[in-house]
Amino acid sequence: MRWVNHIAQSAAVAAVFNPVALPAAVLGSTAPDWLEWFGRWRGRRIEHRRVTHYLVFWLVLAVFGHFVWDFKGYIFWFAVGGSIHWIQDALTITGAPVGWWSRRRTTLLGGRFRTGSSGEYMVTCFVVMVCALVVWQTRTPDSLFSPFFPDWKARYEAGLVDASEWKAKRFDWF
Repeated sequence: MRWVNHIAQSAAVAAVFNPVALPAAVLGSTAPDWLEWFGRWRGRRIEHRRVTHYLVFWLVLAVFGHFVWDFKGYIFWFAVGGSIHWIQDALTITGAPVGWWSRRRTTLLGGRFRTGSSGEYMVTCFVVMVCALVVWQTRTPDSLFSPFFPDWKARYEAGLVDASEWKAKRFDWF
């Protein structure tokens, strides 16, 4: 799958469970690919969808981050992003490896999607829309926490900002 789809799906899942961890999930969603580049830069030949794409690695990292040691949940969400990357790659024709013990790659749903195809984008749209619906339905005005999309109108009505700041920033997303 393409990076834009890895990023969109990981960000959507992180937004449902922990919006603060969204940057870590996005970084983890692209990590299997940029770790290959890092290995090449260090002078090692790393095949695409091999060592950096092992599902076992990402699951062990998630368990370590969740149960052993983690700094504000960032290691866990980084690993969740990598796991989501594996799931997306497993939906493609070439599949993704589960672990080092086999050269065989696993495909999900019969590996029906080609990288860059319209089916890939339809899956991404579906996942993002479902996650957006969950966020919209589960968040109440009292518990609405969205660190990357501040509600300037609510801040103005609460007296936290003045009218000129609200008018200047009411269309800002970040």
